[in-house]
Amino acid sequence: MKPTRFETAIALIDNKNAEDINVYETHGIKFPKELLYSQRMSQKLLQFKPNASRALQIAARAQHICRWKIDRDEYPMDRVGYLKWRESLKKLHADLTESILKDVGFNDEFIKRVTDLIKKKLIKKNEETQILEDVICLVFLDYYFDEFAEKHSDEKIIDILQKTWVKMSDEGHEEALKIKYSDKSLALIKQALS
Repeated sequence: MKPTRFETAIALIDNKNAEDINVYETHGIKFPKELLYSQRMSQKLLQFKPNASRALQIAARAQHICRWKIDRDEYPMDRVGYLKWRESLKKLHADLTESILKDVGFNDEFIKRVTDLIKKKLIKKNEETQILEDVICLVFLDYYFDEFAEKHSDEKIIDILQKTWVKMSDEGHEEALKIKYSDKSLALIKQALS
């Protein structure tokens, strides 16, 4: 049986992310970092919203496509530099995804819907953009937070947690509180939310 356009698009996104030179090790297995991240995004999205649209599923999978191609240190190491870097990344992710979706044969309207999601257009106004933001935050909290918290001061972590919480919906908050955290992480989360 021939794979669907959706399956082909997901496979092509995975192929791109499999080229990541950065590795992430978990359970003694090394993964290309962005390939693992994208698969976690898909898994978390379907746990959170089992009926997520195809557009939202593709946007979640392509969220960090080829992220390693634009290095953070190509921009000034301040807030403005950070925001410019993030904007460049969004454009890269959206452009690469658009190219894949065109090659696979999706129509312009569908492609625009996916790229608008990747660019986080209309956050807090568009339900799917908000779901994607929730999933990004949930993946961070579930898979990367403990490790991140070990590398930074408690003050910085509390600040980041508060900023993360503001981006999320009430439903996202409920889901975040179901995650199993280490004692230290849980204490930081309680502090951030008090």
